[in-house]
Amino acid sequence: MKLTFLGTGTSQGVPVIGCDCEVCASTDPYDNRLRSSVLVSAGDTNILVDAGPDLRQQMLRAGVRHLDGILLTHEHNDHVIGLDDVRPFNFSTGRAMTVYALPRVAEQVRKRFEYVFGHPIPGLPRIDLVTIDKDSPLRIGNIDVQPVEVMHGRLPILGYRFGGLTYLTDVKSIPETEWGKIAGTKKLITSALHHREHPAHMNLNEALAFATELAAEHTWLTHISHHMGKVADVAPQLPPNVSLAHDGLEISF
Repeated sequence: MKLTFLGTGTSQGVPVIGCDCEVCASTDPYDNRLRSSVLVSAGDTNILVDAGPDLRQQMLRAGVRHLDGILLTHEHNDHVIGLDDVRPFNFSTGRAMTVYALPRVAEQVRKRFEYVFGHPIPGLPRIDLVTIDKDSPLRIGNIDVQPVEVMHGRLPILGYRFGGLTYLTDVKSIPETEWGKIAGTKKLITSALHHREHPAHMNLNEALAFATELAAEHTWLTHISHHMGKVADVAPQLPPNVSLAHDGLEISF
């Protein structure tokens, strides 16, 4: 299997509109980040995790021609508001796009895209919402998926495990009941917002402590703010088995 980082930035992306900090002004392409999303592929199966406002750009940049389903982690706009851009996939396949989400998240999608779920009109997106829960594994194409509940501040959201790889974004803490699902993870992807304390996201030190406790072979950090600093400055300070992810990075597992 292969995972491609389509975006590794926060809800504002990097560079941030109107910001002149050294990260936003950087000419290093690794300092440019679209909103966080990944593509998981195995054979002919492609699964997208989260559909933020950069979905169209991400699909074009990665050359994605088909999707077998979309997994949503939670309902915040930087993770769902790009769902209108599934239309080209609808047109090419003649089928609705299957979108998997918690019941609460599915309800929010119905509200924000009310025009999609009314009377069918040619040219509108077609979305088939499938509700899932944290304790029910699923299979999409030839890929097995294990949902993992994590806490985004006080909000319970989902991460996902694919075989030996676990993808967790927007995480602040992990309930004790969920640790068994991620035990033995060989490759971990987790969010690290920046250096300061934040009520809803792990900062860099918290993410490093989590990576150490889980003892994955390698950890990649994502959902990175411009406040983290330039990649060229931060990367050399990380442990040898921890890396800052960047847009376009591919991981085989």
